[in-house]
Amino acid sequence: MTLPLKPPLEPQLARSKPELPDGEQWSYEPKYDGFRAIAFVDGDAVMIQSRGAKPLGRYFPELSFPPGRYVLDGEIVIDSDDGGQDFGALQQRIHPALSRITMLAEQIPARYVAFDLLASDDQSLLEAPFAKRRAALEEMSVALTPVTRSREEAEPWLLSGEGVVAKDVTAPYRPGQRVGMVKVKRLRTIDAVVVGYRPGKEEGTIGSVILGLYDPTGKLHVVGHSSGLRAAEKRALVAKLEPYETGTRGHGDPSRWKNEKDLEWIELRPELVVEVTYDHASGGRIRHGTKILRWREDKAPKECLLTQMT
Repeated sequence: MTLPLKPPLEPQLARSKPELPDGEQWSYEPKYDGFRAIAFVDGDAVMIQSRGAKPLGRYFPELSFPPGRYVLDGEIVIDSDDGGQDFGALQQRIHPALSRITMLAEQIPARYVAFDLLASDDQSLLEAPFAKRRAALEEMSVALTPVTRSREEAEPWLLSGEGVVAKDVTAPYRPGQRVGMVKVKRLRTIDAVVVGYRPGKEEGTIGSVILGLYDPTGKLHVVGHSSGLRAAEKRALVAKLEPYETGTRGHGDPSRWKNEKDLEWIELRPELVVEVTYDHASGGRIRHGTKILRWREDKAPKECLLTQMT
């Protein structure tokens, strides 16, 4: 490739904030739940690089780009039926078997959504302000993320999507740095049943509580865990949870979320309810960002349903 920018190239990163910034210098985009990817296109040659600088092209043979010489920053996504993105389906594509990749590419195709233009022909655009880069990107025949300069128009994305990314329209592109970009994640809450816990690293402490929700048939499903406990809570919870122990213990993660870790867990009778916050769920399981807000003595466990996560 003879492009002015060559892989590996670190993507510019966003700094997490609790609220959207306000001011004339900001533009706003919906946050996607996919794989961040930089696409290097030089005629027929295409190289798709992950955030961690690894090649992604072999896993997504269905992706195509218009002819030309340019470098894009964007996201690989698989659309879900609810209008969002299916991250679980995306993860299935990282597989060593070419036959499986080919089958999934046909059955559940991914697409590339561009949100920045880093180079065009022989010119690097890294030092150009975002407003200029975005304007040049809009001249291309690629799928683009929506954008608005109105904070009020962006706020609904915090209620129905993954969140919002705000970009300083005057800022250059700084690879690997958390400058000129802010991300505000959508924060959700659910009431969940405490179905077990994992002992902490220190003796006499709780490491995390295991969370469950009921389906319409009354079956209880493990959906994740909450480990954001303060030191005092880790010790106090031992006495709180001990009366509910069933005597059943095991190893591994009953939610299968981190099945590579052999973690001890202790089962509890499904009688305790907590309200927790989380920022994302996929495939009926909480991925990360879970924190206990309060214990719900006023909530019946059977009222904690999987439908809360839709």
